[in-house]
Amino acid sequence: MREVKSNSVYKHFKGDLMKVVGVAKDSETLNNLVVYEHNGELWVRDYEMFLSKVDKDKYPNAHQEYRFEEVQDKDIIIKNNMKIEGLSKYATPYEKGIRLKEEKEDFRPSFYRDIDRILYTLSYSRYLDKTQVFTHKENDHLSKRMTHVQYVSKIARTIGRALNLNEDLIEAAALGHDLGHTPFGHVGEAILNEISLNNNEGYFNHNIQSVRILMDIENYGNGANISVPVLDAIMCHNGEFALGEYHPEEKSVSTFLEEYHKSYEDKEILKTLKPMTLEGCVVRISDLIAYLGRDIEDGIRLGIINKSDIPTNITNILGSSNKEIINTIIKDVIYNSLDKNYIKLSDNIYKAIVELKKFNYENIYSKAYNNEELTQIKEMFNKLFNKYVDDLENNREDSTIVSNYLKYMSDNYKKSSYKRIAIDYLAGMTDEYIIKQYTKVFKNS
Repeated sequence: MREVKSNSVYKHFKGDLMKVVGVAKDSETLNNLVVYEHNGELWVRDYEMFLSKVDKDKYPNAHQEYRFEEVQDKDIIIKNNMKIEGLSKYATPYEKGIRLKEEKEDFRPSFYRDIDRILYTLSYSRYLDKTQVFTHKENDHLSKRMTHVQYVSKIARTIGRALNLNEDLIEAAALGHDLGHTPFGHVGEAILNEISLNNNEGYFNHNIQSVRILMDIENYGNGANISVPVLDAIMCHNGEFALGEYHPEEKSVSTFLEEYHKSYEDKEILKTLKPMTLEGCVVRISDLIAYLGRDIEDGIRLGIINKSDIPTNITNILGSSNKEIINTIIKDVIYNSLDKNYIKLSDNIYKAIVELKKFNYENIYSKAYNNEELTQIKEMFNKLFNKYVDDLENNREDSTIVSNYLKYMSDNYKKSSYKRIAIDYLAGMTDEYIIKQYTKVFKNS
């Protein structure tokens, strides 16, 4: 006798998979109802209908005898089990994890596979020695790019779980959002942007470079083939622009690519980019949450500011420690965004965030480097850029950009201009490596 098994995967005769949650009773008729999950939503169906046979007169091409048949294929069961169930209707389903290059998926869902691919990139390992705000200070407790990325991931997944969003998409985007950051953080980014513009290579922005890394640089110039929703969330993550509300914007693959390419030409586009998913909105606001309080703690550790310097109109609302600031904002986001198709902050929290960002810029970020350090960093970037372009043009095999970098890249990547290749190489360096290269090339010559 056939019966419905709870927690088992069934296949509908039209091909869809669904997982049975259990059996419930109709309170009026007392008839049994099968409760099952499909595409992130819960459905019910009459127990007897669930067990009934396919009407072959109506569906002569059906390959199953019964409307629902239990799946015995372990790969299919495992693949279904890997998916997060009970997602909000506003969450991004795994089926939307399309890629720019078609490929056969394994049992890992699309966004889960993206997490693995990003974790194993060479760029991810270089987070360890890339600046967040402060460089080469004698304090091991200062944030690095690696710790910042982990904070963003945890904060974003907390918000995502509370809102029943797709945590796999969130984690992939959070872990990959700063892959394109240069050595020396935003200072290095500004210098490389100036170099790029002066050499007709367009604007340089770390979020766009993060996408370029995953599409065109990683895997020796073949790219990592990350899904478009993850790439889009990375492209649109910029936490520099605080908003009271974050609305996703429906877009196609071609629209994503158009925005990506346009960002090299249009300075203003970064201010208007919106993620295509609600998960992308969560990553964007989480980037902001992750650095606000933590940068204050670093500033206090280095004696740049005192906790008492933070205006009371900010601390009275957000708190004065990193823990308090994070907790306050996360809870505000969750309470104001629950069951909404956008992410929202309450007005007083948003205003306090804007004031805190302003305080941090005036009292912390502007003091992260002195004029002498800025001059030295700018000299390093410019001299190395010119040297590397010259080395590429003359195919100098004793140069690291030729022998250690370009030599192993794909033929397609080698079609890039020498100036773009030099920019990619510099952007990918860690703080320590760029100093070593500069010392090797110029100080010992």
